[in-house]
Amino acid sequence: MSTQIERPRRTSEMVVERMQELIRTGDWPVGSRIPAEPQLVEQLGVGRNTIREAVRALEHAGFLEPRRGDGTYVRSRNLLAAAIGRCVSSTEVLELLQVRRALEREAAGSAARNRTDDQVQTLRDLLVAMRSAFDDNDLQRYIDADIAFHTTLVAAAGNSLLSELYAGVAEVMGRTHATLIAADVDAHPHPTGHAEVVEAISKGDSAAALAAVDHYLTKSVEALS
Repeated sequence: MSTQIERPRRTSEMVVERMQELIRTGDWPVGSRIPAEPQLVEQLGVGRNTIREAVRALEHAGFLEPRRGDGTYVRSRNLLAAAIGRCVSSTEVLELLQVRRALEREAAGSAARNRTDDQVQTLRDLLVAMRSAFDDNDLQRYIDADIAFHTTLVAAAGNSLLSELYAGVAEVMGRTHATLIAADVDAHPHPTGHAEVVEAISKGDSAAALAAVDHYLTKSVEALS
């Protein structure tokens, strides 16, 4: 049995964990400005230096982003997304899309075997929402529905680790999605391939689900190449 004495945890470490929890739960949404330093001191009951140390740690990790003269904003709620975001610039969208294709192909094949009826219905509802937003030229509504569609597709695979990995990719996609959508639209009129993947998943046809994902994502990859 070890006789080593564990060192007490630093207050700043506990503050970092508390701030991460506020981000993860959505109390501090992605894109929002976090409370000013005096408010954090009062809210968390610690000193200014502790707050500054915790904020710096979260900035370094990619969760927070300082904006000169405008405060500090939430950049990411997912640890993997924070790491991906540090690696992916606007010139590396192609690499992000290639990773997305690999994850989504695996998910579609598994979803055809593991999906629930509720998940299939959700995919159909989101497909309708995407079509409506696309026809109305409402880009933000389209982005929200599109990300929800693909996230639901991956969740239908029934693999929690795959879903966590995809969540990181999806969050970064949300920040670069205008470029990806432009590639989608240039490559093929939406929603070619999306209805097909839903139909394949509903029928339990893994091969057809993979083919549908290949259709709509390979075209997008080629458009950015």
